[in-house]
Amino acid sequence: MPTVFRLNGFRFFFYSNEGDPREPVHIHVMRNGAEAKFWVSPVALSRSHGFDARTLRQIAALVSDNAVLIEEAWHDHFGH
Repeated sequence: MPTVFRLNGFRFFFYSNEGDPREPVHIHVMRNGAEAKFWVSPVALSRSHGFDARTLRQIAALVSDNAVLIEEAWHDHFGH
């Protein structure tokens, strides 16, 4: 599970086994046992467990602000 970055107590990461065929670029986010998955382009919530709506909006903004970094890390890690 490579960590892309940490910010405001959140860990943004990929699972190394992201399925076959691989899904579009997305990021997983964890904090205090809660986890969410966001599509990156366009930024959209895929699923969440344990985060409230306000926190999900905060995470979505962080994903949007860091979309280029996330996409570059995705392509570096998965080679696509």
